[in-house]
Amino acid sequence: CVNSISLKFEASENCCEEHAFAYFAAGCFWGVEHHFENFRGVHSAVSGYMGGHVDNPSYEAVCTGTTGHLEAVRVEFDECEVSFKELAQHFFEIHDFTQTNGQGPDIGSQYLSAKQKKHKKREK
Repeated sequence: CVNSISLKFEASENCCEEHAFAYFAAGCFWGVEHHFENFRGVHSAVSGYMGGHVDNPSYEAVCTGTTGHLEAVRVEFDECEVSFKELAQHFFEIHDFTQTNGQGPDIGSQYLSAKQKKHKKREK
């Protein structure tokens, strides 16, 4: 049996009509995705690649270090709940951006550090 005392209701007016996107590269994308997917105000965290000079590269191709891509995570977030500044601060806390040619045990150019804020997505 569930009663209303045990439920938490959140007002929908706290949500922005549009979501923003940020891209974070901080080593292996699976770890970065894990750090962002449950962060307050984040609606999705999806692994992929950024940069590079090859269209639609495979994981194997990126791992060769010849495509110029970084393993990255696209973070969709609600700016009414969390700011890009807060996400960027979290980004800098979860990795060592001063390490050259990789992150921790992950060595290679695809594991370099980068961040970028992009456009907003209109909700329909």
